Amino acid sequence: MSVAARTIFHVDMDAFFVSVEELYDPSLRGKAVVVGGQRNERGVVSAASYEARKFGVHSAMPLRTAAKLCPQALFVDGHPERYRECSEKVFAVLNSFSPQVEMASIDEAYLDMSGTERLHGPPLKAAHQLHQKMKHETQLNCSIGIGVSRLVAKVSSAKAKPNGVLWVVPGQEAKFLAPLDVRDIPGVGKVTEQNLQAIGVRRVSDLARFDDSFLEERFGKWGLALAGKARGEDAGGWFDTAVGEHGDAKSISHEHTYNEDTTELQEIEATLMRLSEMVGRRLREGGVHARTIQLKLRYKDFTTITRAHTLPEPTQLDTEIFRQIRSLFHRNWKRGVPVRLLGVHASSFEAGPGGQEDLLETEERHRWQQALSAADHLRDKFGESSVGLATGMKGGFRERTHENPAGLPGKHRRD
Repeated sequence: MSVAARTIFHVDMDAFFVSVEELYDPSLRGKAVVVGGQRNERGVVSAASYEARKFGVHSAMPLRTAAKLCPQALFVDGHPERYRECSEKVFAVLNSFSPQVEMASIDEAYLDMSGTERLHGPPLKAAHQLHQKMKHETQLNCSIGIGVSRLVAKVSSAKAKPNGVLWVVPGQEAKFLAPLDVRDIPGVGKVTEQNLQAIGVRRVSDLARFDDSFLEERFGKWGLALAGKARGEDAGGWFDTAVGEHGDAKSISHEHTYNEDTTELQEIEATLMRLSEMVGRRLREGGVHARTIQLKLRYKDFTTITRAHTLPEPTQLDTEIFRQIRSLFHRNWKRGVPVRLLGVHASSFEAGPGGQEDLLETEERHRWQQALSAADHLRDKFGESSVGLATGMKGGFRERTHENPAGLPGKHRRD
């Protein structure tokens, strides 16, 4: 008796950040829109409407480059609070179709729909129902890919854009993937693409012709994963766990690029404090403590240095992160040289502090833990900018709009 194939949906919201902005300002509809900042700022594009993409504008591109490519584009500051609110609504819709939901980012998710046929009908019918409910509940469009694996579902949703549904019938995975560019496989970036092209691989069908043993010898474990992906399997990368099981992050970081280079120490320290708060919040949300804190410092001429410090006890407290990052900055900054970018990075995660601690120090840490936990709950309710430490509030920079913010639906803080 054969085992029934899994049914995995990949739901990807269409031009999510832009679409949310259009809900608040309908005059943006049908126009070239760039979200992430103003045309003369140093930041990068967070999202672009389909009209702007026709001119070559894409996410992660410098805003000033986008302005040159598409002079007529309307540039809009990002509004992370709006996106989080809409993402919560998206999650609620998804959760009404399956209890196994994995938010891969703020605007995309995987659903394991296996065994839901009696409730929602066959895959295509269920997908169309989800499509309609998503539009009704959120006023936003989405694209849905359906397959026996997350990989196939994700690739098919990309091919269904915008506002479409595509089902790869079980058994047809290799045939569906064969003519696609190898870059269509999730996890294959520019470097991997170049390495694959060196052995004549440009299409997925080219990759499928090689034996697993050859790919493993050439690329190690990633080679075996590539072999599996060419067959449509969830192999390696982000696909090592079941849908809804979240792998632990290896590091957390936040950066800020100044619109104008600065040498003002008060502004710099305020920025470092705010970045420390953002990293601390993500650590508490993940229920982990970081033992290594790293500073990223970029000067006006783009010279960039990174300096790290390993703590005697791991932490998730904003104040302790800031104390270390401030010390790293003062030990390494060439005083008077303008700063372009600052970043705070935390890694080497542990479940909690260990070892011998001073009783008074432990009591102070506990008080800070309680205070910051209360602040996190206020941010959950009223937004990221609703509360903060005084030093960081002087920084005054906008939270960067990105796909994996704190407070991501379905990934609640582990207290």
